[in-house]
Amino acid sequence: MMTPPGTGETVRAEPRMGGLGLPWLLSERRPPVALLAAGIVVGAAAMLPAAYLLIVVAGDLGPALEVAFDADTALLVARTLGLAAAVTATAIAIALPIGWLTVRTDLPGRRLWATLLTLPLVIPSYVGAYLFVAALGPNGILQDLLGVERLPSIYGFPGAWLVLSLFTYPLVLLPVRSTLRRLDPQLEDAARAMGRTPLATFRSVVMPQLWPALAVGGLLVALYVISDFGAVSIMRFDAFTNEIYLTYKSSFDRTAAAGLGAVLVVLMLLALWLNSRIRHARALHRLGPGTARPPRAYALGRWRWPALAGCGLLALIALVLPVAVLVYWSSKGISAGSTSLELAGGLAANSLMTGVGAAICGALAALVIAVLAGRFPSPLSRTLERVGHAGYALPGIVVALALVFFATRAAPALYQTVIMLVFALTVHYLPLAIGPIGTSLTQVSPRIEEAARGLGRGPTQVFRSITVPLVRGGILAGAALVFLHAVKELPATLILAPIGFETLATEIWTQTSFGFYEASAIPSLILLAIAAPPLYLLSERGAVAA
Repeated sequence: MMTPPGTGETVRAEPRMGGLGLPWLLSERRPPVALLAAGIVVGAAAMLPAAYLLIVVAGDLGPALEVAFDADTALLVARTLGLAAAVTATAIAIALPIGWLTVRTDLPGRRLWATLLTLPLVIPSYVGAYLFVAALGPNGILQDLLGVERLPSIYGFPGAWLVLSLFTYPLVLLPVRSTLRRLDPQLEDAARAMGRTPLATFRSVVMPQLWPALAVGGLLVALYVISDFGAVSIMRFDAFTNEIYLTYKSSFDRTAAAGLGAVLVVLMLLALWLNSRIRHARALHRLGPGTARPPRAYALGRWRWPALAGCGLLALIALVLPVAVLVYWSSKGISAGSTSLELAGGLAANSLMTGVGAAICGALAALVIAVLAGRFPSPLSRTLERVGHAGYALPGIVVALALVFFATRAAPALYQTVIMLVFALTVHYLPLAIGPIGTSLTQVSPRIEEAARGLGRGPTQVFRSITVPLVRGGILAGAALVFLHAVKELPATLILAPIGFETLATEIWTQTSFGFYEASAIPSLILLAIAAPPLYLLSERGAVAA
């Protein structure tokens, strides 16, 4: 606990369980029946893909276990975990300084840099991989411009690491920026007044409060890498998703593929356990009277130009280069009389329909899970929080096949409908909303809600009038993240969409599959244009909360 002199303000890191403090009392409270019922429904929906794997594996246990414990599977585990660890570490190393520069310093044009450096999130990994292969690969644009005979190969681990790092680091940047916005600088002033250097103040005061945001962002990056299919396939890196896809495609062997999928679930549970040890060790929120001051901007001084150069280089590689390649292909497509522009309106409308629907459903479901886990901690609520991540660790193709399995048996009328597609996208990307909302909730003292209850307000009134407004930024951020990923989702859309229902993502994949890069460039640019405005508005208003 630290108290800045003369402020009467305290920020406390409170253990979530144990002792005789408030968190222990909260763990003793029972959640409202309606909230608990909603949480169980959300958890059951999120578990459908894992349940599908369990049913298939249980039906033919021997072959499934043989595949799961095979030496080749162990090698796939090592390769996949190695890639996930490398990409997660790189994403954190990129996002942490960028978040600090764009929130807490006098970096020129920091709002513009914040938006530009978040935009790579809207580029699908498979599109980014195609673009980097086209720009840096054999016979690529850079090779032609330099006039050299051959460039170093981009395929394999280096290419997969580069592409996934560049297009996933915003998953860490968003919660880090939001958390930095909410930190009260009085703690840093107090540490500086006691003689600590800026670096020591950052390490001892700021970093402990950033751990929940880094843990949330790092978990999302790791799960994204584990479940990615497009980038690793194009970069010719052997990972779990490739093997699952090839198993389904080559032999239609559900048992072998389900055995591999079950291993992915185990990896997901391991990642969640590690994340829980980091994130839930302490809850960080302000105690005491007064309102937190907005953070002041630190003067960069002589570091201003190096900081600008670093931001510019990152924007050049992660955003300008891919967009430049898209513009180049688009100009060639328009010159050749491409019909992509004529189809763009309908494709964009379908993408918006599914993206907005998934964003709304995902934010509401995540709010239920986050409140249960954050305000009513118990073995059940923690279990519901963990199973909420089940759909994200699995490839979209497994999520889609699971819903086909259950829909054809329990709800055939919903099969190949937009409702089923939105449901699949919600289940698949639910953790993207759970993380930001849950982290926002940890920064709100539960004593505020207890005070409202003491004044006679019921649980529903407190939730509606106190909790939701205080975590509104996290809700908007979670909805935005679900939307950004839902509009570019490919495997689930290909399998579950109604016949004739095409989106920008499916059009991009169809054209690039046949090598029609010029035709795929226009839908890609439109996809970027759809995602950019809401992302900019959220960042500009400070609504992107972790």
